[in-house]
Amino acid sequence: MTTRIDLRGLLPQELEELAVRLGEAPYRGRQIFRWLHARRAKGIEVMSDLPRAFRERLALVAELPPVRVLNRLVAADGLTRKLLLGLGDGNSIECVLMIYKDGRRRNTACLSSQVGCAMGCSFCATGQGGLQRNLTAGEIILQALALGEELAEGERGNRISNIVFMGMGEPLNNYEAVMKGVRIFEDPSGWGISHRRITLSTCGIVPGIERLAGEKPPLELAVSLHAVTNELRDKLMPINRRYPLEELIPACRRYAEITGRRVTFEYALIAGVNDRREDARGLSRLLRDMLAFVNIIPLNPVAGSGFKGVPPAAARAFVALLQEAGLEAAIRDSRGQDIAAACGQLRFASREVL
Repeated sequence: MTTRIDLRGLLPQELEELAVRLGEAPYRGRQIFRWLHARRAKGIEVMSDLPRAFRERLALVAELPPVRVLNRLVAADGLTRKLLLGLGDGNSIECVLMIYKDGRRRNTACLSSQVGCAMGCSFCATGQGGLQRNLTAGEIILQALALGEELAEGERGNRISNIVFMGMGEPLNNYEAVMKGVRIFEDPSGWGISHRRITLSTCGIVPGIERLAGEKPPLELAVSLHAVTNELRDKLMPINRRYPLEELIPACRRYAEITGRRVTFEYALIAGVNDRREDARGLSRLLRDMLAFVNIIPLNPVAGSGFKGVPPAAARAFVALLQEAGLEAAIRDSRGQDIAAACGQLRFASREVL
């Protein structure tokens, strides 16, 4: 049986090439792109400005996999929603919608890049089940489509405004599919999401960071740091044994210098582990004179990790130490804990649902 092409994962030029192969003019590819990403079409048959014969030929070689929501959880505030999506091969992934009703009225889609994760960070639930496979570009787009359907009519025109690759998986280990998804999101004839509203979070894949620095236009980069010594980071994040701090931090400096974009460093405070004054001083030294911002993350509960977070007052005191040393820092708004949708909580609960 021949596998049909997932149309959502094709760039405009690839759709144009497909149209030509099927005997049509290239502009038909752009029409398909608009149907997919501006009108959010769910089937080839609804693309009414395409000739019927072309639609029939297209349906023989291509498809639009349906959105299959296996489970849907809504936080108590109604502003954070987690979806468990079923994939065609029987795997499942989680993605999260965060609605911000502040002055900027953001609707942020937190997307997964892999089924599971191979990084094995000790405080994160996603890696507990290991890595199953990479997602395709079409499966990345499918998540945003599903989350967009969660928005009520009139909620910014039912639009996703921001994309963060902070769900399941390490985005830089699925570089091609993630960047293809990014280019589809950026295209003004479809989603039209600015590169300044797309953030990629990595645990510290140095070659990927260096490659990303060459992308035009540049994306927002977030780096999961969580420790200021190799000894501790080796324990918390095994990837540090391959790309230690003396390689990671210079790569981040180069990223900021090349792109002119500030690098965000994520730092989850773990009681008795990385929350001392010495840690704050070490973080200040590590990031001195870099175009950087530190996001202090309240540690979210993960069954079996053995770690505990710090009280809010301790987190505020840690931020104050960083600010006194000249770093830009703040405590990140942690959302979705009550539905296991917060940082480090994805995937594990979904396995229980299934």
